[in-house]
Amino acid sequence: MHQQKRQPELVEGNLPVFVFPTELIFYADDQSTHKQVLTLYKPYEFALKFKVLCTTPNKYVVVDAAGAVKPQCCVEIVIRHRDVRSCHYGVIDKFCLQVSEQSQRKALGRKEVIATLLPSAKEQQKEEEERRIKEHLTESVFFEQSCQPENITVSSGPSLLTVLLGVVLSQWLYLEHEQGLKLTSEGNLS
Repeated sequence: MHQQKRQPELVEGNLPVFVFPTELIFYADDQSTHKQVLTLYKPYEFALKFKVLCTTPNKYVVVDAAGAVKPQCCVEIVIRHRDVRSCHYGVIDKFCLQVSEQSQRKALGRKEVIATLLPSAKEQQKEEEERRIKEHLTESVFFEQSCQPENITVSSGPSLLTVLLGVVLSQWLYLEHEQGLKLTSEGNLS
């Protein structure tokens, strides 16, 4: 008997979508960052179609905003920031990548990618370096605190130095005492 290979039933909205990067940062003073690439990975055995939506489509150009992804392939989606003005600095925009079956309209999965325009790459690098230094200091303080109990040795008696000092002092006192007795006994004999 010949069995047909059945594709599993896909539930709307539950299919994981793999996109890299998950955040786009554009810098006003660095024109090379005004064009960035999102890569949509599809590890599944079946073909899908995708669509890219945006909260502010007037600020961006999305090259190939819709298309198909073959089984176990990836697609690169080019996104260009076209409205680089200071009034947009720090504003977080969102892109939503939706995937669906070739013959269906309902979205099987979606992934959000945030996009931000910052004034200066140099300024951002400086802030990130300061943040890394603060994190490192915080981590090292935490590390030192967590290691302190391990460095403390708990002893159940006196230290070796105390014992040696006690032995030397007792020997000295014994010798002094013996010499004192010797002197006293010599004085009694005369």
